[in-house]
Amino acid sequence: MPNPWTGIGNPYTRSEVLDRLHATLERGEPIIAAGAGAGISAKFLEKGGVDLIIIYNSGRFRMSGHGSTAGLMAYGDANAVAMEIGEFEVLPVVQEVPVICGVHATDPRRRMWHWLLKVKDMGFSGINNFPTHTIVDGQFRQILEETGMSVQKEIDTVALAHKMDLFTIVYVANPQEASAMAKAGADVVIAHVGTTVGGTIGVQDAACSLDEAVNRTQQIASAAMSARSDVICLSHGGPICTPQDAAYINENTDVVGFVGASSLERMAFEESLTDLTRQFKQIPVNRVQ
Repeated sequence: MPNPWTGIGNPYTRSEVLDRLHATLERGEPIIAAGAGAGISAKFLEKGGVDLIIIYNSGRFRMSGHGSTAGLMAYGDANAVAMEIGEFEVLPVVQEVPVICGVHATDPRRRMWHWLLKVKDMGFSGINNFPTHTIVDGQFRQILEETGMSVQKEIDTVALAHKMDLFTIVYVANPQEASAMAKAGADVVIAHVGTTVGGTIGVQDAACSLDEAVNRTQQIASAAMSARSDVICLSHGGPICTPQDAAYINENTDVVGFVGASSLERMAFEESLTDLTRQFKQIPVNRVQ
């Protein structure tokens, strides 16, 4: 069956992105979104059939061999990095899959309405709240909340993006955030259950179990859909790192797909490059110098 979207490219309006996602669900397929930290990742994620490509500043750290959590640290301008990856690497090579820009909404140096206009003008079809303070907890989270860098700023940015006809897909870590984001107009709510396990730089002891991920994901999805019935819910992170894991979450919750960053981009490179190099090292040599 011909792809009805062939020939259409970024940017898309909010309604056009949603039409694509609903068409995916109507075909009985899950929605799969993927983070891309380099043009080559985006190019082949699209070839594999991904529904959305999201540009995070953490993608640059992943593709440099570092943990994704580096994207939450003061190792560069998160907004500028995401914009640069999109402008020079991803948007030039992606043919027709909507490309979403990670926005660090709590950056006190930026006027979010001004930055969102730049994001839209660049050709992104929507935004995602990353780096996000929703995945920060404890005393440091309390300090952020009390010193003007609260999650409410992320919620306000989503509401502003919605007003500007930008598609919004957001990370949340608990039901309260899910409800608030849905009420602000978020089109897709992602249940973030922690840093991805596995690979060379994934977490181990810091991860929850898969059944715990099911419970947390469902609580988040229920809260989002109670706030607004048309919101789409997806899963991400923690022990959900393989297609089998994502299938288990889909089968046991109300989410309809998965967002992969480390689990798609980083692990694909780690495994395939390692295996291919080992195969090359096994080729025969007829003449020994």
